[in-house]
Amino acid sequence: MDFVISWISDNYIEIFGAVAGIVYVFLEIRQKIWLWPVGLATSAVYIYVFFTGKLYADMSLQVYYLIISVAGWYWWVKGAGRRTQGTRHREQGAVNKAADNYIEGAVQNDQIADGLPSPEGLGVGSVDRKTSVFLAITFLLLFFTMWLVLDKITDSPVPGWDSFITALSIIATWMLARKFIEHWYLWLIVNAAAMILFLSRGLYPTTALYAVYFIMSFTGLKEWKKTLPHEEARPHPPAP
Repeated sequence: MDFVISWISDNYIEIFGAVAGIVYVFLEIRQKIWLWPVGLATSAVYIYVFFTGKLYADMSLQVYYLIISVAGWYWWVKGAGRRTQGTRHREQGAVNKAADNYIEGAVQNDQIADGLPSPEGLGVGSVDRKTSVFLAITFLLLFFTMWLVLDKITDSPVPGWDSFITALSIIATWMLARKFIEHWYLWLIVNAAAMILFLSRGLYPTTALYAVYFIMSFTGLKEWKKTLPHEEARPHPPAP
């Protein structure tokens, strides 16, 4: 018992970050707007955790998370160029206008009570081919640049692994902020790689966290597919 208390005392910051991270993914699965403020708190904690673990690319990633969380919060609320299914229905004609307004009011009331963005907010969509190519090129540039920097400038013991996870996480988080459903596939890869890396660095609470992330990613993908409207399944351009 003394050992457990001592271990918790020595790792309470990392444990807090792990718990907050699990809450974050749960909110992400449920598409709750509160995932963004929770993400801000989680990222602040992990900046410290990864700095002490000498995982500098992952530490820098948390700084990026702080920034993208603010942008994602705004996009989810405002829509940023991609509207939800309810908005498009209202534009189809005056014939169904009364019914659409009634449905919109009911949905909006439910969402406001549940902490969700209004029907004018961002809907789940699918990334288009042009954006996919752009993201792939961006990932490769980020990966090799960070690998070179970590290998030549820092004392990181795992520059390749660290850079791969960080670069792919940057892409996945941007896609989450834009509510592209394909971001869940990237998280599956990231979480699997991260479990191996963090286990090798002795970050056991964080390893357990990413194991939970990995499992929850399957759930997230399944739940998001349920909210993907038929007409929304076509690719959508990125935000301007």
